[in-house]
Amino acid sequence: MKITRVDVFVLDDPDKAQWHPIWVRIHTDEGIYGDGEAGLAYGVASSAAFGMVKDYAALIIGDDPLDHETIWNKLYKTTFWGQNGGPVTFSGVSAIDIALWDIKGKFFKRPVYQLLGGKFRDKLRTYASQLQHGWSETRGFLGKTEDYGTVAREVVEKEGYDAIKVDFIAIGPDGKRRNLNGGELSKLLSPEDADRFVERMAATREAVGPKVDIIVENHSITDAQSAVQAAERIKKYHIFYYEEPATPNPKLFDYIQQRTNLPLASGERIYSRWQYIPYFENSSLQVIQPDLANTGGITEGKKLADAAYIYDVSVQPHIAGSPISIAAALHLEAAIPNFIIHEHHFPNQYNRKLAIHDYQPEQGFFTVPELPGLGNEISEFAIAHSVKVTMK
Repeated sequence: MKITRVDVFVLDDPDKAQWHPIWVRIHTDEGIYGDGEAGLAYGVASSAAFGMVKDYAALIIGDDPLDHETIWNKLYKTTFWGQNGGPVTFSGVSAIDIALWDIKGKFFKRPVYQLLGGKFRDKLRTYASQLQHGWSETRGFLGKTEDYGTVAREVVEKEGYDAIKVDFIAIGPDGKRRNLNGGELSKLLSPEDADRFVERMAATREAVGPKVDIIVENHSITDAQSAVQAAERIKKYHIFYYEEPATPNPKLFDYIQQRTNLPLASGERIYSRWQYIPYFENSSLQVIQPDLANTGGITEGKKLADAAYIYDVSVQPHIAGSPISIAAALHLEAAIPNFIIHEHHFPNQYNRKLAIHDYQPEQGFFTVPELPGLGNEISEFAIAHSVKVTMK
């Protein structure tokens, strides 16, 4: 079997100016195709990821798509910038790698998790992510303290989640994103910021009770000093783990972990096994959060999970893309022993239309897809609203 052409898509819908998923569809001479995703749909790097996938796609024409390891190594070793690359480089590798696993599953008529060694679980515990966004298509960001408790209670009581994640610092009291350019949050917090952080945490814990896990997410907005300052004030609320308390750095994370004794989590801005090694060696992360769409795909994700297992580190893939990256994560999560929980954002109606299947959790648990390959494909709607380039 040979790769005959590669279609690269980037969503270009004027109604979604901040949302640009990048997909790849790899075609073969046996009529089997596979879909993958590059994980830079938001922020300011989607055009770079689109170009990276296009450049990489030209290098795999004529290759056997079942040779995912040799293709991965070709993209890493022979492209100059691949070695020790960052999010753009590894997003390109990821999109192609995920699509190759999709082809492999379809070729062998098996879901990807079986090709990874089989599943450890049928159901995947899931948390409701980023409640500060309102968990609604109409509510908007949460500014008032009481709103944090209201939304958390709704998610738990009405939708059955027993775990949630909230960023208590990113949104100001006016319900708008904080301006991070001035650096006021990258130092010891003001009394007002520190009090607001604790008040929102307290309202959330009171609303959901003691048996719901709360993940505290700082999005690397705080620095090591303010992360410790905030952690000391919220430890009594028994958080599940503390995510991105500062810019990812193994020495800084060791500093934070030693002074807070809280489980730390990070990974969406750590790329490939080479960058994870120092975190494993100094035990500064207790939960790794690799994004399969920007850290090297399913191939690299499995290697990271296996390495983490040696160090008693749990795995919670970062998921903030289209249903294609969601499907990829579900398969890996099923097939590793050190999976801890699945991240799920509010299922807005637009994103749900970007693939042919709409997998959603029920009562806080996902079911692993059983169709061959990823068990999902980009939809005609997504294709119709995208710019496409074909490499052949």
